[in-house]
Amino acid sequence: MTWRPVPGPVVCLGETMAALAPDPPNPLLDAARLRLSVAGAESNVAMYLADHGIPVAWLSALGDDPLGHRVRATVAAAGVDVSHVRTDPGRPTGLLVKDPGPAGTRVQYYRRGSAASALGPEALDGEPLRTAALLHLTGITPALSESCRRLVTRALTAEPGARPYAVSFDVNHRAALWPDGSASTVLRDLADLADIAFVGLDEAQALWGENLTPADVRAQLPGPRVLVVKDGANAATAFSDEDEGVHCVPAPRTTVVEPVGAGDAFAAGFLAGLLRGSTMTYALRLGHITAASALRVTGDHGPLPDRREQEALLALSLREWEEWAR
Repeated sequence: MTWRPVPGPVVCLGETMAALAPDPPNPLLDAARLRLSVAGAESNVAMYLADHGIPVAWLSALGDDPLGHRVRATVAAAGVDVSHVRTDPGRPTGLLVKDPGPAGTRVQYYRRGSAASALGPEALDGEPLRTAALLHLTGITPALSESCRRLVTRALTAEPGARPYAVSFDVNHRAALWPDGSASTVLRDLADLADIAFVGLDEAQALWGENLTPADVRAQLPGPRVLVVKDGANAATAFSDEDEGVHCVPAPRTTVVEPVGAGDAFAAGFLAGLLRGSTMTYALRLGHITAASALRVTGDHGPLPDRREQEALLALSLREWEEWAR
C-alpha cells in the first residue's frame, strides 16, 4: 500500500516577494508598463492548495512596508491563513523583476537582507506547526541565509516521532542563489531527508549529471518515501518506497503564456491528491491540471478548471488521458 501523509492542515514556509513584470510580457528593456503582483514558491503552493480545498497556512516574515502589506493581503485573499506571518520592522520585503524574452523569463532579485532571510529554526516552534499534517519547504529557503539553512535542516532532520507532520521538499534550484557552488551537495542531502521530494529532470541534470533519467534521479535520492521527477512538458514520474511500481503520467499540451510558477502549481496539485488519499496516477494528473493553470497566465497563480471539469479529466482512462494530452 502506498504511503500517504495523514490528511490535515498544511504549512508552507518560505519567502514571498513583491514582483514586477512587463504587461504585456515583452522584454523589460522595451516595456512601457509594469504590473505589480506577488511571487513566492511556497505561497504559490499554499494558494493552489487553498484552491483545492486543503486547509493551509503560509509561514514567513515580511517588512513593515507597503509591499509587505500587499503580499500579505494577496496571499490571504486566496484563502490562505497568514495570521502567523511575522512583520519585521527593521528589514524590507523582497522584490523581484521579471524580464521575459525569446529564450524564457529571466528574473532579477532584490532580496538581500530581507525580512524572510532572517527566519531561523525558531519558526518551527508553536503554531501552526503543532497541528499540521504536512510542512512544505523548498531549496530556495536554505540559500537565503545561514539561519534559513538551519531552519530547513532542523525541519528535515527531526526524528519523525518528534514532529507530528510529514515534510515535503521541492528542490527548486535557483543557481544565482548558490554562488559558492554548494548547491549540488546541499540540495541532494536535504531532498533525500524529506518524506516527499519534487525535482525537475532539468534541475537534476544540472545538479547531479547531465544524462540522468528519472530512474537515475531516484538512485540519487533513495530516501524520500515519495519522489516526483518532473520532465517539463513531457511527463511526471512518481516513485514510492512502498507501492506496486513506478507511475508516469504524460503532461497535457498547454499554451504557455509564462512558465514561472508551474512547478509550484504541480506540487500543490500532487500534494492535494495525496492528502485526499487518492492513487499516484490521480495525484500526478491533478498536478498536471494545476500546473496548466499557472502556464496560461502571466502571474504565478491562475484559475483552476471548475470541479466538474477536473473530475472529468481525472476519471479518464489511461488511453483517453494520453489522447487528450496530445
